[in-house]
Amino acid sequence: MTVKSHTDWMVEGLEPPTGSDHLSRAEQAYLTLKQALRERWLNPGQRLREVDIAELLGMSRTPVREALRRLESDGLIVVQGRRGFVVNSLSRQQVSDLYVMREVLEGTAARLAAQQASTQEIQLLMHFQEQLESCDEAEEFARLDRELHDTIYNAAHNSYLLSALNALADALLLLGRTTYVNPDRRRDSVQEHRALVQAIAARDPDAAEAAARAHIRASFAVRLKMLYDGHRN
Repeated sequence: MTVKSHTDWMVEGLEPPTGSDHLSRAEQAYLTLKQALRERWLNPGQRLREVDIAELLGMSRTPVREALRRLESDGLIVVQGRRGFVVNSLSRQQVSDLYVMREVLEGTAARLAAQQASTQEIQLLMHFQEQLESCDEAEEFARLDRELHDTIYNAAHNSYLLSALNALADALLLLGRTTYVNPDRRRDSVQEHRALVQAIAARDPDAAEAAARAHIRASFAVRLKMLYDGHRN
């Protein structure tokens, strides 16, 4: 895997999230670094230097250090000898375990959404599905995918399930490249999402859960191939 140097991601325009002025400096730094992971400006194995981040964000090293410790507690970064903090990397077994839990939790979320979603939430799902249908850019497709799935999570109306899904979403930040770099995966995913959204709109919990589980299994198959090809190369 090609890893960016610590200076590469600085030029991407990384800055505290909009509307975060009321948050503490440490919270701003934490959210900013999570956004950098989400947007793949930071990748597994990449070093995080406290002094560089503090300079980039225009704050002292104390809140940055607090943010880094919090990310370490989340399992998103680790201390690696003299290199200090680096973005965590998942083993193949951890990736497999992650997708097993994704299938269970996302299937449950889809089932509950089919039973609990409001009319407005179903309309929002249809909106994101329509956008996916016409999107052919990998990163934008991945963003729309996240929006659609987040809508399903919220439409399940179960706070405990939402907490579990949010924790899982953190681990997903460590997977590196999106599977949607593969055009065939984008095409197949459109069909999978269509079946999922239609089942939720039809208030069919069995079909919704089955569609969600099939979608995650298909994603896992592509992810495994990406991991295998990366190891082989």
